[in-house]
Amino acid sequence: MVRYTTQGSGTPPPLESDRVIPFNKPCFAGNEQRYIAEAIANRHISGDGAFTARAQAFIERALGTPKVLLTTSCTDALEMAALLLDVGPGDEIILPAFTFVSSANAFVLRGAKPVFVDCRADTLNIDESLIEAAITPRTKAIVVVHYAGVACEMDAIVALCSRHGIALVEDNAHALFGSYRGKALGTFGRMATQSFHETKNFTCGEGGALVINDPLLIPEAEIVREKGTNRSRFFRGEVDKYTWVSEGSSFLPSDMLAAFLCAQFEERDRIQATRRRIWETYERDLGDWARRHGCILPTIPEECEQAYHMFYLLLPDVGARSALIEHLRARRINAVSHYVPLNESPMAARLGSDAPCPVTHDVAERLLRLPFYNDFDAVDQWRVVDAVRAFDP
Repeated sequence: MVRYTTQGSGTPPPLESDRVIPFNKPCFAGNEQRYIAEAIANRHISGDGAFTARAQAFIERALGTPKVLLTTSCTDALEMAALLLDVGPGDEIILPAFTFVSSANAFVLRGAKPVFVDCRADTLNIDESLIEAAITPRTKAIVVVHYAGVACEMDAIVALCSRHGIALVEDNAHALFGSYRGKALGTFGRMATQSFHETKNFTCGEGGALVINDPLLIPEAEIVREKGTNRSRFFRGEVDKYTWVSEGSSFLPSDMLAAFLCAQFEERDRIQATRRRIWETYERDLGDWARRHGCILPTIPEECEQAYHMFYLLLPDVGARSALIEHLRARRINAVSHYVPLNESPMAARLGSDAPCPVTHDVAERLLRLPFYNDFDAVDQWRVVDAVRAFDP
């Protein structure tokens, strides 16, 4: 595929098009339809079929982790983590204010109070220097989010959790196959959660996974995922019947969704290489424009191998962000903002978790995500780059 840039002698393609460029588009990797047909032919389309086992084994091998359990969403994986940590009323959970609501909701559902910490101005990850001040005797866990697929400062965070005896959970929804100092993201905490929503690098529409790095949690995790029963042991022939033994819920995805996901995983290298090319094209071709206009591009620390999940711009102010959204919309290009800070939400006020997080407030008002998906071609990316470069904030 020809890759058009502003450098070299290539002639850019036409800039005018009636076709809308979406922010995201779910994409087929290859064998999705064939594998779904196989799942149907196997007469096992509920959870924990052959494709579920295959997808779980793929992640286990890729991360080098002892156990992965597919779930219906990353939200459900977080809810499982809350159950496995025995989170309850009176507990506190430390997490970034700049994240999706599920990172907090999973623990609030168990009666815990979220304690929000501000983000760093460079990576937009939780500011590790502020975590210790938020710890109290009621702190049950620290939840970190690797924003945009770029690792948090894990050396400091892991040491902090060890020093205080606090469980670490990684919300790794953005960062599957990213790493920190050569270690896979999702393998630092006792547990990590993954998302396979249609906006993620690898998708099955709706889906997730719980990554279990502490082997002691595996037996209980299987029970929690199987509605509080020992059904997994029954299917392995370890008990002659299964029964209700603990709290739990129905967290199993259909094997047809797992079949779709397996087809995506087969193309891991191609998908990640494509996303890297898209990210690097944005970085290179928008770098001069950004410097001239006081706009900041994503920061990737040297110790981080990112997952190439998204590409964003930090505009000078909220007015410039709004103007660029409209500028792109007029050219039939959809670019979007991201999280509303959780500490500024009505629910945070109800919970008494609304302490100011000034950096989070600032970046949330200025951040704009550009179109980014697995079959985003060079022609469409040129249209986006050209449209952004034509904007003067």
